[in-house]
Amino acid sequence: MYDCFMDEKIWQMFIFGTGEYLDEALSKGLGGVIFFTRDIDSKAQFGKLINTIIKKSLITPFLSIDQEGGRVERTEKIHPRYLSPRYAYQKGQKFLKEQTEAIAKELKEYGINLNFAPCADVNTNPKNPIIGERAFSDKTSDVIDGVKIVSEIYRQSGIIPCVKHYPGHGDADKDSHLTLPQIDLPLDEMERIHIAPFKCAIENGIEMIMAAHLHCTCFDKDVLPASLSQNAIGYLRDKLNYNGVIISDDMVMKGVQDYGSLEAVIMGIKAGLDMFIFRDADKNAYTTVEKLIKEVKNDKVLQKCVENSFERIKLLKSKIKGCDC
Repeated sequence: MYDCFMDEKIWQMFIFGTGEYLDEALSKGLGGVIFFTRDIDSKAQFGKLINTIIKKSLITPFLSIDQEGGRVERTEKIHPRYLSPRYAYQKGQKFLKEQTEAIAKELKEYGINLNFAPCADVNTNPKNPIIGERAFSDKTSDVIDGVKIVSEIYRQSGIIPCVKHYPGHGDADKDSHLTLPQIDLPLDEMERIHIAPFKCAIENGIEMIMAAHLHCTCFDKDVLPASLSQNAIGYLRDKLNYNGVIISDDMVMKGVQDYGSLEAVIMGIKAGLDMFIFRDADKNAYTTVEKLIKEVKNDKVLQKCVENSFERIKLLKSKIKGCDC
């Protein structure tokens, strides 16, 4: 029998940005909202926006942001940028801790409960157009240290950290916003250099991992984004024994959008993803979920996947103060 709450469970698997369809999605059980610079003009305005979203939500939402420091930061209209992770790390662990504490305090004051940070990428390619200073270092041991420090501070501050971009975006020579990069490294090298920070984060209890839209030949010979790959996501689940929430990078990025939104989401669910980000609450994002609900009604495999994902999401949300999930 089809679970009468299945529609809400499916909506819980999505995080939308702001947009025309946000209120309607929130009323149906949208899992969360992601905020960008466009949404943040002042502390008072942003706080009011978050309170409004909470009131309109059927279920307590993830209130999320990309606040890494430096190049990827969403509050630049309010104050000068923090240092990028690389430069903060180079100034020493004490500085990194103090800066992260300042970021966490600020986000907590707004009401943010999920930060898509820190980057666990090891920036081994000097020509990498998308990671660069967003990575703590080009050395795996440094990245492991940085990820541990930052994740723990967010956790202690009541903000869920999310490490990204699994299985490692550091060796890419293209931007996954614009195309599908290829990482052509043997598995043992990927494990030793790029996957190691994610493995250590899992051992330290990381709550959420973001999967990247890039093709790793060590997992799939045929072209396929790791975010939609049963081999890549299965490695997290089976090899690294990770049972936390795995979320996609933005589903409108060119690295994944060639599949079409609905097909990409279905592939992602079957691969083992729990949640999906759409940067705009537009017609495409909204209708993708509505179409998915129809697909799930007639697919026992998808129903089981949704149930498993919802249990992970519910467990994670139970760590949010005042959650009614």
